[in-house]
Amino acid sequence: MDLTFFKNKRVTVFGLGLQGGGVGTVKFLVKQGARVIVTDIKAKEQLVPSLEALKGLKGVEFVLGQHHREDFIKVDMVVKTPPVPWNNEYVKLALAHNIPVEMDSSLFFKFCKNPIIGVTGTKGKTTTATLIYEILKLAGKNPVKVGIGQASVLDRLELLKKDSVVVFELSSWRLSALGKAQMSPHIAVIKNILPDHLNYYRTIDDYLTDKENIFLYQKPKDFLIINEDDERLRESSKKAKSQIIRFSGRPIKEGKAVFREDNFIYLNDGVDTKKLVDIKDIKIPGEHNIYNIMAAAAAAYVYGIPIEQIKKAVVDFFGVPHRLEFVRELRGVRYFNDTAATIPDAMMSALESFVEPIVLIAGGTDKKLDFSRAGEEILKKVKYLVLLKGDATEKLLECIGKNLPEKEKGQSIEFEVVDSMQRAVELASQKAEEGDVVLLSPGAASFGLFLNEFDRGDKFREAVNTIE
Repeated sequence: MDLTFFKNKRVTVFGLGLQGGGVGTVKFLVKQGARVIVTDIKAKEQLVPSLEALKGLKGVEFVLGQHHREDFIKVDMVVKTPPVPWNNEYVKLALAHNIPVEMDSSLFFKFCKNPIIGVTGTKGKTTTATLIYEILKLAGKNPVKVGIGQASVLDRLELLKKDSVVVFELSSWRLSALGKAQMSPHIAVIKNILPDHLNYYRTIDDYLTDKENIFLYQKPKDFLIINEDDERLRESSKKAKSQIIRFSGRPIKEGKAVFREDNFIYLNDGVDTKKLVDIKDIKIPGEHNIYNIMAAAAAAYVYGIPIEQIKKAVVDFFGVPHRLEFVRELRGVRYFNDTAATIPDAMMSALESFVEPIVLIAGGTDKKLDFSRAGEEILKKVKYLVLLKGDATEKLLECIGKNLPEKEKGQSIEFEVVDSMQRAVELASQKAEEGDVVLLSPGAASFGLFLNEFDRGDKFREAVNTIE
């Protein structure tokens, strides 16, 4: 396939959404000369930001608040956005009429001729992918970011030059499309597998099945980089045909690996073990970020980047917005934005990153996840709790109550439930004292009060910067 394929083709974009991916897909298709139908079950009023971004674009027809059968059977292709499941009735309708159904990820892989480093995992993939990009950039390798954080996908095809290397952050949803296309990247990185999206997947095994597409179609000369400390990944990686590089919080003395021993990160190239970086020189907080760094270093190493350049990029790296992002210090209180912590495990990692007393802003919408351990950790680490309204908040409060010592039953940690970020930050700042940390780390989804988790983080940052 080449990009001329789309000229004068009728293409249905199934799901415009508010995350930006649908907007990017529509703009790309129009630029290639396609006649585009955009259909979304949400009404016009619910899609205002995305519709504004497409204002004035010619060759686009909108079908909102409903779907028309003919838009799935009288077209040349359907491009679905990630949250639309493959068992959706309209996806099945298109396939039954031999209409190809793609996603932005599968189309990118089909058109891209450059090497791709794909990064996935439940948490840490954005930080890992961004650091890989920074290492490659420092080494002069002309990298291109695709799908990292809020970065778009298909329009990045036009940025590629002959010597470009792609760093692609791949969600389980985008990987499901690669499974259909039977394609995997040259270098695959899997950070971890934790319970997530169980409002979408029936079980964690179904979730893992989609994640495995990042390596299932690799060839023997390709590379798979896995977290050796993740039992599910150790077992899953036995299916790989590619070369496996491991990273771990414990020493790995045999085979190619990146690992931590005492206060250093080491690289084992299969012959010698070399010191890569002193952990005290790392600028991003948290044990989980050490794993992100090890994964990124392993990817850069197998791509051929010298150790000294990897080390320099690591010690110069200040992290990624919305992920334990330092926002401000005021009157001895430091404020951190960790809105990308949309699962309880990510919230717990954030709590473990600080020794200071914490005023935590958490809660939101449930993804059918277990908050039991999160309730326990909050009782250990948090001095005051501000909760954003939502069904996850109700589950979290229940789990906190269950973890109270027997003599304290009927009591609870001091908390308040609010329905805006402005109020949450005002309350947190009132409760925080000099030496404390105010941390937004919700452990839940953002639906309801916010457009998405990035909107939630932006509103936190704005509210923090208005405090006087």
